[in-house]
Order: sequence, then structure tokens, then C-alpha cells
Amino acid sequence: MREILYKVPVSSPPNIWQTPLADLRGIGPERAAQLQRLELRCVGDLLLHRPRRYEDRRHFHAIAELKLEEAALTCGRIVAAGLNRYRHGARSVYEFILDDGTARLHCRWWNLPFMEKYFSVGDNVVVFGRPNSLKPRTMDHPETEVVPEEGAENSIHLNRIVPIYPLTEGLPQRWLRSLLWRTVAQFAPGVPEPHPEIPLTNERLILPLADSANPQSALSSVALAKEEIRPPSPSLRRVNNPQSIPCPSRAHALQLLHFPEESSDAEIARQRLAFDEYIELQRALRLRRKKLEARARPLPCAGDHNRLIKPFLAGLGFQLTASQTRVLREIRRDMAGPAPMRRLLQGDVGSGKTVVAACAMLMALECGADAALMAPTEILAEQHAQNFRRWLEPLGVRVEILTGSRKTVAPGAGAPAAAKVYIGTHALLEESFAPARLGLVIIDEQHKFGVAQREQLVRKGSYPHLLVMTATPIPRTLGLTFYGDLDISVIEQGPPGRGRVKTFLRPQESLPKVWAFLREKIAQGRQAYVIYSRVEDADSSARVKAATREWHLMEKVFAPWKAALLHGRLKSEEKEKVMAAFRANQTQVLLATSVVEVGVDVPNATLMVIENAEQFGLAQLHQLRGRIGRGAEESYCILIAQDKSPESRERLKTMAETTDGFRIAEADLKLRGAGDLLGREQSGAPHFRFGDLATDAPLIERARALVKAAL
Repeated sequence: MREILYKVPVSSPPNIWQTPLADLRGIGPERAAQLQRLELRCVGDLLLHRPRRYEDRRHFHAIAELKLEEAALTCGRIVAAGLNRYRHGARSVYEFILDDGTARLHCRWWNLPFMEKYFSVGDNVVVFGRPNSLKPRTMDHPETEVVPEEGAENSIHLNRIVPIYPLTEGLPQRWLRSLLWRTVAQFAPGVPEPHPEIPLTNERLILPLADSANPQSALSSVALAKEEIRPPSPSLRRVNNPQSIPCPSRAHALQLLHFPEESSDAEIARQRLAFDEYIELQRALRLRRKKLEARARPLPCAGDHNRLIKPFLAGLGFQLTASQTRVLREIRRDMAGPAPMRRLLQGDVGSGKTVVAACAMLMALECGADAALMAPTEILAEQHAQNFRRWLEPLGVRVEILTGSRKTVAPGAGAPAAAKVYIGTHALLEESFAPARLGLVIIDEQHKFGVAQREQLVRKGSYPHLLVMTATPIPRTLGLTFYGDLDISVIEQGPPGRGRVKTFLRPQESLPKVWAFLREKIAQGRQAYVIYSRVEDADSSARVKAATREWHLMEKVFAPWKAALLHGRLKSEEKEKVMAAFRANQTQVLLATSVVEVGVDVPNATLMVIENAEQFGLAQLHQLRGRIGRGAEESYCILIAQDKSPESRERLKTMAETTDGFRIAEADLKLRGAGDLLGREQSGAPHFRFGDLATDAPLIERARALVKAAL
């Protein structure tokens, strides 16, 4: 199956960029093999080998000044060293004692006996780490570097901001840094601009606002930045706006990346090289879209708006919101155009995306074309099938469902040759699903699928229109990168008449009061979800609770009301039976895993308790919370947290403070990063060496505008 991969970073002419490292002076077969383990094979790879952090070796701390658990850089001479092995097992500790004339520092490495080969009594050593004890002063597993006697090369390693690179076994930090020094000096000045048709000489880079107020945040990758940050080098002095920096050339950026003169230089270099990555990505997306528009001729699917859509809207019993109406106009315009629609529909949980999808399907059906909707789970596919049959069968539309366990056809309604609606899961990707006139493909909860699966489905038929839907709000940076080949529509407002959702954060000790509150509300006729992060766990003492282990306890807690269990390992028939009973209020409490994250719509369920809430990402918590608040009654979501760390509490407080999915998504991006947020399934997601999707929105937007103007 062909993967759609974006090529990042960009490449330069082979005479510089592709020079093999084995051809460089001082690199023999052994060193070349070590560099290959770091995926460094040519000069281009080496020049883009980004330091993982920097040490400001202009300002050392005396050992006597070290503070507990505070990262610091110090140096001294080894006065004692030795390896202690324990009698039982293979445990050991290697330790040396460092003396700088003010105090002594014990540096220890547990179960790493080979460390004794790297140090000798009398060595001068630079040490970076966090003291975990002051009596005596001790660092466990610090980063170290042996400093030879004074020599010319020490100007690379001392008295400057020093890059610290990712390494592999046997590759010394000083050797790699010296290699970069020579390589940057020899090759970087000749590195050309990757896209001369898109000049960046008049562009500006923006340093973080905190640069002037908080030196530490001016460059997060500088490990030690407590001292006052000096102004950037004269060639990059800020112009007009104190945060505005002239964009350096790519060649200059590579020099600043590896050997910055000031703490801000490395951030300037990162942004400039990230700019190249974003331009390359936007260029690839733009060319891909232009290629599609040039060669693809879809079926006309705008419909006449009379035969099916008008009676459908008249029978809904409510009016569409202004956002829904605007989005439908955008979809109708695309489906009437000469090129296939490629559109992403974002809408917060409960905003009415399914109704919009139904109208889009009816547009295709009015033109005699088939429509297909792919959902990530059988539960969601079944729910969609029920809704669409209820809505569309009275209009004479046949709805078929295709999942891994079911391939059934809705009875009655429509002749065999009539256009159909197909609802399914991954079963729609099978070769056996090949409708002759597939005019529209809708993918629900796109973040659950990979790019390759999306491409596989739209290859069926003759370039069908594509509508991708997600109830997980997407930060703008992700929308411009991962979904950059799609036009974006947003449903900003939800349907009227929905009750407010209140969210509370409570510790484990509050559970008895929480259960009492749920019992009170259930006695008033309401229903509840209790969510667990795991299906089962063999360790009954585990801090993370599991649904199967808690079920029988919850049956007693909520008696005489009925509780049921739902998770992904149940057979499809069992899942349907459990959900049907919950919808009919025959079951009052549903114990479930994240299998209910999408598609479950029970308006009478107004209560949700999420155990071990710290185990979920913010976006997933927001999706789970979206299962309540779907009726007119006020709803309550209670997050139970066992992890009491400040980081965990701060993250969960975001959920308690807002129901705005876009704010939550931005917070989730900053906390978890794009990779975790998109999930492992997103095999086509761009991989950036320098781009930071949590902070680079201005760069991405500018790159998109520059590429659009150039192409």
C-alpha cells in the first residue's frame, strides 16, 4: 500500500549536500559506522544534526554554589575514582570525586561498570546535572566531558555556548563537535537557498515574547540561561519591533545552529531552518493539489436541492444553525466544481456535523451518485446507520452497512439500481467494496485513520469528492501542515437548547461523595457513564483501575439500578445489546473504556465520571465529555485523578476551566506534542527536525502564503 509521505527537510545540490562523510578527513570506517547509526551518511545529514541542547560554558558554577535539584554546570579535577560491585547480582556503582578548590562533588553511575574506562584520577572534567544530595554533594548520571590540557581546540569546547549532540555508543562528544566545527567552516558558507524562487531576505522571524522578560525562555534548548541574555550579534540586531529579527540566509542559519555566539542565535537558526521545512511541505501540498485538479474530473454532485434535501430538512424538526448553513454552501460549491472536493469539516462535539454529512450525501444522491461514510468503530458505524435509516428511508434512500462482522442491507426503500448510502468501518477499504458511481466519500473522526487509508478509499470510483470530519478540534498549525491539502470548514456554534456541562476535578478520596451524587441524580431519572482507561489488569493492586475489575463493585454501589459493561473486546452483538439497553434506559450506569469516545448519543445521560483521568490526553477527555450535555438538562463531568503532580493537575485544570475544544486542543498540542496528538495511525504525518507545531503558527502561515504566491 503506497504511503503518502512528505519529504522534510529539503535537499540541496549534491556537490555539497550529498558529499559522503567517509570522504572527509579524519573519518575512518569505524567512525563512519558510528555516524551511520545516527543516520548521518553525508554532509547534509551532518549539517542538519540538531544539537539536543546547549551549555553556556562562559559561566561555570563553583561546586560550593550548587543547589539541590537545580541544574548546573561545573568543572574540576578528579581526585578519586572507583567501581564498587555488590556481592549479590550484577549491581554496581562507578563513582568519581571532583574537586574545584571550593568543595567536592560525587558523580555516580549505577550499573554502568564500563564508565570507569572513560575517566582517570587527575582528569579535568566538565559536569552538567542536578544535585540530588548536598551531604555530600552528589549527582547521579550527570553529563560529563573530559577536558584535555589547554590547547587551540579548546576554544570550540570552552568559554562559549557549546552544542551538545545526540550520540551513539563509542562516539565521543568532543570528537563529533570538532567534526561539526570543521564541516561547518568548510561547507556551510556554500550552502545555497533551497527555493530561490521564494526569497526570504525580506522576511522576519519572531523571538518569543518572554525573551526580554525571562531570559530562560528566550531559548528553551539552552540548558543554563540564568545569566542575563546579551543582544544578538550585530548582523542580526533587532529592527523596529524588539521581537522582530531579519531572516538569515540558510548558510548563516547553519553556522548559528551549531556554534551560536549568543543564546538567542540558536532559536533564530531553528526558526530559519523550520521555515525551509514548512515551505517544502506547503510546496509539496500545493503541487499535489494542482496535479489532482488538473487530471481529475469527478461526478457532478451538487444536486438540485429539491428532490431530497428540502423534504429532509423539513422533516428534521429543527432549523440548521448559521454555521451549518454556511458550511453546506461551501460543500455545495466544491461539489459543483470541476475538481474533486477535498474538505475538512471541524466541529466541536455535538455541533451537528452528522446532519451536514447527511445533506452532503443527499446532494450526491440527487445526481444519481452513491455516497459512503467510513467510521473508526462498529459502535459508531451502527449509530450512524440507525440515524441515516431514520432520516433517509422515508425519502426512499437505501442504506447499507458494511463492517467486519456485518454486511446487511436495509429492507425495502429503493430499487436495486438506485443510488445508495454505504455506512461502514475499515471494511469499506476491501476490494469487494467497489460501487460503480461513488460520488462522495465521508470519513468520520479522521484522526483515527491514517493518510494511506484515506487515499485508499478515495481511489475507489472515479475521483469521488472527499469530506473529512473530526470532532477533535485541530490546532491551526496542524490544520496547515497535516491537513494542508484540504480546504477547512468550521462549525463554530452548537445547536440551541443544549444544557450546560459543568466539569469538576476531584481526588480519589472524594469517590464516596461522587457516587452519592450520581445515585441522587439517577434517582431523578438521569443516566451515567463511568469511564476507565483499561479493560483489565492482572495486578489487583495497580493504581490504574480497570473496567472489568471494577464492574462488580459498581453493581453494588449503584444497586438497585442496573449497571452494564462495555469495552472494545466484546463481540459486536454484545456491544449492540449493551448500547441498545442503555439508549432505552433499561441500564442506568454504563461502565466503559474509551470505546464510547465517539458516536455515542444518549441525551438522557447527563453524568460522567472518568477514573484515572490523568491517563487520558486532553483531546480524548474532551471527546469523552462530549457524550454528555446532548440534551436540555444540565450535565456533570467529574475527573478523578490519582496522580497529584503539579503537571498533571495543571493539565486537568484546563478541562475544568473550559469547554472550548479549540483551546483544549492548543493546550494538548503544547503539552503532548504533535506526534502524540495525531496518534500512531497517522503514518503520513510530516516529521520535522526543526519545526515546532506548538509555537510556529506565524511561520507556517507565512510559508503557505509565500508558496501560494510563487506557484
